[in-house]
Amino acid sequence: MSEFSLDGKLAVITGGASGIGKAIAHKFASKGANVCVLEINKGAAQETVDEIIGAGGRASAHQCNVANQDEVIAVIDSISGGDGIDILVNNAGIAHIGNIEATSGDDLDRLYQVNIKGVYNCMSASLKHMKAAGGVILNMASIASSVGISDRFAYSMTKGAVLTMTYSVAKDYIDAGIRCNSISPARIHTPFVDGFIAKNYPGQEEEIFEKLSKTQPIGRMGKPEEVANLALYLCSNEAAFITGTDFPIDGGFIKLNG
Repeated sequence: MSEFSLDGKLAVITGGASGIGKAIAHKFASKGANVCVLEINKGAAQETVDEIIGAGGRASAHQCNVANQDEVIAVIDSISGGDGIDILVNNAGIAHIGNIEATSGDDLDRLYQVNIKGVYNCMSASLKHMKAAGGVILNMASIASSVGISDRFAYSMTKGAVLTMTYSVAKDYIDAGIRCNSISPARIHTPFVDGFIAKNYPGQEEEIFEKLSKTQPIGRMGKPEEVANLALYLCSNEAAFITGTDFPIDGGFIKLNG
């Protein structure tokens, strides 16, 4: 086997149709994994799958609302088919901008359902398919899990929970040969960022993009492919000695700001 090979691995990636999730899906498929893309929008998932298959990889699209536990269990059980799941990447998530006064109870519930319960649902449904032969769980946390970010009250709350869920699962399932880690990105240049800027700062796109880029000490936003490279390492056999750890990929944000 070549380094970082995922040959023969079955990998489930939530939110795998855009941004970071899409980059991870492509990266894993290019390394031999059979990638299952879970998305609430199956059409978007199928587009990613078609791209992967067109490049010679293996992939399938699965419609799934990660906030719905029954739906998650049915999809995960179907994917496993009794043969187990090797890798779960919990990437699906939603955002909210606002401090506590600008966060309604409905806002809080909406983020909880996807960013916390969704991660719980997918881990809970997948663990039983990993116990026999071991596996890897990788959760997408955030720099907001570890440091205060202005106007991200609800988002920070949910990502802090992702971080501590990661630690808990890593400890509880280490004897089953299941590794669980998380990645904490800073601002990554995805279509979501471009859409956010265009919607909220029409006519100032270049100026705002530059301003947001410079919030990272390294002077730019990260690329989805850079996060995918880290995800590949953590889910490969080369990272077999790593569990219960969070990996910032933040251009120096956590340690060098302030």
